[in-house]
Amino acid sequence: MAPVTRLTVGRTTGGRIALAVLAVVATSVFLVTVPLFREWFDLAVYDGAVEHWVHDGGRLYDFVVPGTHYGFTYPPFAAVCMLPMAWIGWPLAVTISAVLNVVASAAVLYWLVWPVIRRQPWCGWFAVVLAVCLFALLEPVHDTFTFGQVNLILLALVLADIRLLSTRFARYAGIGIGIAAAVKLTPVVFIGYLLVTRRHRAAIVAASVAVGGTVIAALADPAASRYYWTKALWDTTRVGDLTYVSNQSWQGVVARYFDPSHPSRAVWAVGVVVLLAVWARRVRAAPRDDTTGVALTGLLACLISPITWVHHLVWAVPALTALAAAGLRQPRRRGLLLAAAGAHVLLSSSLVWLWRFDFAGVTGFLGSNAYVWLCAALLLFLPLKESRGGVRVSGAQPVQLRADRVA
Repeated sequence: MAPVTRLTVGRTTGGRIALAVLAVVATSVFLVTVPLFREWFDLAVYDGAVEHWVHDGGRLYDFVVPGTHYGFTYPPFAAVCMLPMAWIGWPLAVTISAVLNVVASAAVLYWLVWPVIRRQPWCGWFAVVLAVCLFALLEPVHDTFTFGQVNLILLALVLADIRLLSTRFARYAGIGIGIAAAVKLTPVVFIGYLLVTRRHRAAIVAASVAVGGTVIAALADPAASRYYWTKALWDTTRVGDLTYVSNQSWQGVVARYFDPSHPSRAVWAVGVVVLLAVWARRVRAAPRDDTTGVALTGLLACLISPITWVHHLVWAVPALTALAAAGLRQPRRRGLLLAAAGAHVLLSSSLVWLWRFDFAGVTGFLGSNAYVWLCAALLLFLPLKESRGGVRVSGAQPVQLRADRVA
């Protein structure tokens, strides 16, 4: 008898090409057939609000999409950044949105994934193709594209800033976070991250840029700024129903299970304080490990925001990457890789929508909040890494760390 040979598919160039083609085809079929196509709804809100503001002479926050109650909900500086939409057609607006999201996705993958896969013996074009496919499968990612959302762009700005901290251009760190925070409030938590990790200069830069953007918007339309900061910001009904299953935040849990008509602010506030304490403790326990620190901060942003729609969960992507990296870094803890795979499957599954109309009972409590539990578990248990050698921090001397270990 001929000797039995080991399966070599994926170990040869031909095998890798076949697997790459299969992955691309399978991903494409999934994206075309499974997720809902959001028809660039949020982009239509941005476009309509800016048109109403600039060409119709209307008030920015009075605009609502016809047939809905949805209007512009971002700070006025976001509308200032979107002003070009008032002079371009809808097809061009969709094209620009898609291109910006592709560029942002490439930057996010380069900064988060490439440092992980380049250390592996099987890295190369094959690993890049698989990473892109896995990224595209995530529900928050493809929803961001088809809604025409801005969260991937803001995530890229935050990651660019964090990257600057360890370069000779560290004095510019904070600009990206500041712009992101002026466009949308979620990234404000990253200013807190800079403070907790004692990057005070970068935190001051970020806060100054955010305030500067807010002032520019106030000068452009004082009435709109006054209305947003005194009324619109505090009216969560403008954004949507807190009990809607897409709201995968702690506030969403509270609203669904603690008197939906009047969710307890006290219960929400206590939960936020606990989450902040856990986050601060874990960030301080990660000695200048910005990969893990950013991952933990993104999770915090998802959990404490009053409304975290599913597409907002792109802020959890750094945590998935960090979890997979921990598994690859520790050969004896391959369970971490299984956990990362499970987290990816969950965040690609659209599972929470099974309880869209009825989230009663134990299964409803667990299933309708599945992404909340995932973010909370990662916040609590994401492994912390100590880097080998010294890490230079802006404004400080290199910090000497012990050999790699997972705490």
